[in-house]
Formats: sequence, C-alpha cells, structure tokens
Amino acid sequence: MAGRIREEDIAEVRDKAHIDDIVSGYVTLRKAGGGSLKGLCPFHDEKSPSFHVTPARGFYHCFGCQESGDVISFLMKVDGLSFTETVERLADKYGVTLRREDGDDARDDRPRGPQRGRLIEANKVAQVYYAEQLATPEAIVARQFLGQRGFDQAAAEQFGIGFAPRDGEALVRHLRQKGFKDEESVAAGLIAMGRSAYDRFRGRLLWPIRDASGDTIGFGARRIFDDDKIEAKYLNTSDTPLYKKSQVLYGIDLARRDMARTSQAVVVEGYTDVMACHLAGVPTAVATCGTSFGDDHARVLRRFLHDHEDFRGEVIFTFDGDAAGQKAALRAFAGDQNFVSQTYVAVEPNGLDPCDVRIQHGDAAVRELIARRVPLYRFVLGNVVGKYDLDRADGRVDAVREGARLVSSIRDKSKVEAFSRELAGMVGVDIEQAREEVRRAANRRPDPRPDERATVEVAERPERPALPDPREPRFALERETLKLVLQHPSAVGRTAADVGANDFTHPTLRSVWELIEKNGGPAAADAGWAGRIRADAADPVVQAAVSALGVEPLKTAKEPDAAFVAAHVYRLQELTALRRIAEVKSRLQRTNPVDQATEYNRMFGELVALEQHRRTLRELAMGTQ
Repeated sequence: MAGRIREEDIAEVRDKAHIDDIVSGYVTLRKAGGGSLKGLCPFHDEKSPSFHVTPARGFYHCFGCQESGDVISFLMKVDGLSFTETVERLADKYGVTLRREDGDDARDDRPRGPQRGRLIEANKVAQVYYAEQLATPEAIVARQFLGQRGFDQAAAEQFGIGFAPRDGEALVRHLRQKGFKDEESVAAGLIAMGRSAYDRFRGRLLWPIRDASGDTIGFGARRIFDDDKIEAKYLNTSDTPLYKKSQVLYGIDLARRDMARTSQAVVVEGYTDVMACHLAGVPTAVATCGTSFGDDHARVLRRFLHDHEDFRGEVIFTFDGDAAGQKAALRAFAGDQNFVSQTYVAVEPNGLDPCDVRIQHGDAAVRELIARRVPLYRFVLGNVVGKYDLDRADGRVDAVREGARLVSSIRDKSKVEAFSRELAGMVGVDIEQAREEVRRAANRRPDPRPDERATVEVAERPERPALPDPREPRFALERETLKLVLQHPSAVGRTAADVGANDFTHPTLRSVWELIEKNGGPAAADAGWAGRIRADAADPVVQAAVSALGVEPLKTAKEPDAAFVAAHVYRLQELTALRRIAEVKSRLQRTNPVDQATEYNRMFGELVALEQHRRTLRELAMGTQ
C-alpha cells in the first residue's frame, strides 16, 4: 500500500513492541542489574558481553561498538530491513493497525522491492503446502525414506517436513492463488524464471529452514527419486534477502532456548542428524545448510550460548571418522578461537552419524555419543600424528614438529605443558624434545587466525566519536547524573530545576542535557519521555549517548531515593561553582587592586558569593540542610 505511515501509528508500534522480546530472538540476554539485560553484541565480535537492553525505556546500547537505538532501529540493522518494512513487521506481530497518508517516508532510503514481510509469508504458505503434500499418494517414496530413518508422522509434523510435487509448476499455481506475485515468489527463492515460472524444488523431500524467531526463510531438499535429473543429493535455497547460507543454522529455532539454558551447542552435519538428536534427548543440535561451518555460524552460536570469558560453555562437533570428517575437524579447529567456550568432538567408533546411531542402537546411544566427546585439539592432534610412520626416526621428528605447531596455538596457555607431554607420549619422544619444538613453534609468527584478521579490519575502520569513558573521573559525576535523570526522572523531579547546560563539561553530555530541557526536564517526564529525547537528537553520537545512559546500570543496588538524588544533582552544581571560583580567582590574581579597584572589588564580591553558594550546595548534597 502506497503512502507514509502515520506518526501516531509508528508511536503505537514503538510503545507496544517489547524490545527485550525482539532482541532475545537474536541474542541470549541475562539480567545485568538496574532493570537492564545484557548479552553478546550481534553487530560485532566480542569476548565479554557489552550489549545492554533496558526494556523500561525501550533502548539498546553496545558499550563495545557504540551501536544503539530502539526496537525499530535494532531490526533495521540486524535484518537489513527498511524503516517501513520494520514498522509493518512489528505492527503485524503486536496487532497494530497501520494507517497511511500522502507522501513517502524520508527514513526509507533503501532500494524498493518485495517487502520482507511478503517474502516471509510466501515461505510460510509454501511450507504449509509442502507439508500437506507429504500425505498424498505421490509422496509415498518420501514417507518411506523417513520411515527407514526412524521418523514417524509425529516427527515429520514436529519438524515441518514436506514434499515438493514432481509437477514443475504446482507451487507456482498455489502461490498465485494465494495472491503472491511471481516477483515476490522469485525473491523468496521459491520459484525461478525460464521461459515461464517454475518451481525451484520438484519431486524432493523438504525440510523448512527457520530463523531463530521461527519464521521459515528457506528449504533443504533431498533427492529421493532415481530418475531425478538433478544429481545433487541435497539442494538448498539460494541466497535471498531472507536466507544467507553462511549465517543460517538448521534447527536454531528449536535449539536456542536449550542452548542458553545448558550453555551447550551440538553441531551435526545434516537435517536428519538434527532430528535424531532432538528426538533422542539432545535438544541443542543444529546443522549448517549446504556449507561448511564458518565464522558467521560461530557468531550465531556465541550469541545464543552467552559465550564469554565469565560464563564458558561447550560446543560439540560430530564428524564422520573418515578423511572428510578429519578435514572438517581441522576446519573447525582453525576457527576454534572464535569461541570462548571449550570445543569438543564426538565421533562414533564405526563412523556412524547420529541418525544411523539412533536407527541401529536407539536414543540412549545418541546421548552416549555426545557424552563421550573428546577435546577438539586432542582429536586433531591424533589425526596429525597419525599421518606419520612413527617407527622411523624422521617420521617421529616430522610428527612432533607438526604437532608442536598445533599445541602452540592452543588458546589456554596454562594447558600447553600438559599438551606437550601428551604429544611426547603420542609420538614416543622425550618430553624435552616436545617442549623445545613447542617453544620454536610459538616463536614463529603464524598467519593471523580469522578472528585476528577481523581485529585488524575493525581497527582500520574510521573510529566513531567516542563517549567519555565511564571510568574517567572528569566526567563520572556528569554521566551518573544523566543516567539518574533518564532512568528515574520521577525520583529527580524538581530537584534538578536549577541544573543547566553549563553544568556539563563534555559537549556530548551537554547536548543530552539540552535535549532533556527541550522536553520539559525530569519533572515533565511521562511514559514516552526518554524515547522522545532520543528521537530529537539529530547527531547520531548524541543519540548513542542517550541510549547508553538509558541502559547503563546506576552505581547502586537500591532504588534511588532523595538522598541519592541530592548527592548527585547538588554535587554536580557544586563542581560548576568550583570551576567558576577558580576562574574568578585566576582573574583576581591578574587584576591590579589599585589601578582597577572597581573591577577588583566587583570580582572579590562575586568570589564571596560563589563560596557561599558552593557551601550551600555541599550541605544540600550531604543532606545537612
């Protein structure tokens, strides 16, 4: 529908959309104190959580990369949506009716195309259609395939499995009947255009691939007919505005809550392995979709694992015991530094994947497979050493040298000595020889790991204007007072009536106070007050400051009372008085009391008055007046 969305409706969306509900679909949030929640930032890599959300004020702010905003700007950034698409998506979720008026929204500067909401809806309609087709006579081979792998009708329904008819235009017709334009269906990755429109998937068993919020964004399709002209065993949706294979994990919608609860993620290799694990009692299993596990996948897992230095979990990879599995393990180890969590490998002795383990040995065997995990480094070290003939002296030398490079790269340096001993035992050399090789390997400068390259790239980006460091004494009181005013305006009330912009020495913090004054000050605050202050900020640095000050916890475990407010507001004004006193004293020292007696006496009187004012403010701050 053309036209600009009315501002009243946008305000209603902002009011009804719960930012903690939306953000928790992308980030595992934990309580941070002061009514705030925190987690790992979805906009940059970090080892410790610096991303804060304050539901009461509807703000988020990352103290690492300085990204900040409200629920609308969060979805725009994290999902690459336009302003209008984001408002429409939230309105649909929270039941807000959007009305239009003439004109275009200046906030929508992105290329026009099918709206994201329409692409989501097209995939949803396709998933329901495919699931219905699984019950048709044509799909008997698909049902037999599932049955042979231990999956009954209930399992198929749980995972939303479907069947794509062999008729090459069945879905095309169905989507048209449901009101979708071919342009929308193509953008959603469901159909393709040749001489005419045709279905992307034909005669295949389908798994819907969902994002963390549960929306279907693509499909994985398994070959089940021998006469299928496409030889590839699996086909996946091509990259679309919704689906990016390097960032998608099958099963994340089902696994994310258990990941956060147990701090464990199990990475398997296929759709049926995910199903087998979940049905067997391993609900943290996910899989990549037609691509190797990479850095972007690791970032997704870390957000849901709450993976940081103070809260370590575990990531367990399952690989086949063959050469391909060993190669996959080496790739995983190359990205091991992406995780703070410990990394493990679970390999079945006979090379069975989790689905085959469940078929042959039952659910308990799948759980036991995961429980028997071994550290990833040990698995990879065994593979490295196993390449050499250890009966030959030169083979032992080569084995210990390559193994030493692996040991020297281990993140936890406190374990290097133990691993050196393990390497010596594996190869059959003296411990001193192994230690010496590890030392040599550590002294060689290796190629930077992916996370190190990312650090270099981040460092080379133009820096955003920085907020004052909260640990910097010069600005601490100014910052704490603004936090108090933004987060607890009713507690401050008229106490801050005499505060002015000159009480803030940092220009960004001064600009925040000027916005507060523009919106009537803390005494005039209502439910949407903080949001209006941020919306009025034309400078993105000031916007970020409002968000940061609105979510950073106060330095108190209690609700701020009158004494706490006075200690901040009056002390802030006292510091202003002290700065003014210093200025007047400096001018007095430079003024001749004989030749400039009038000016000297005026400044002396001003100094006396300032000292009295300062003492009054000190007494008010201490609660003695």
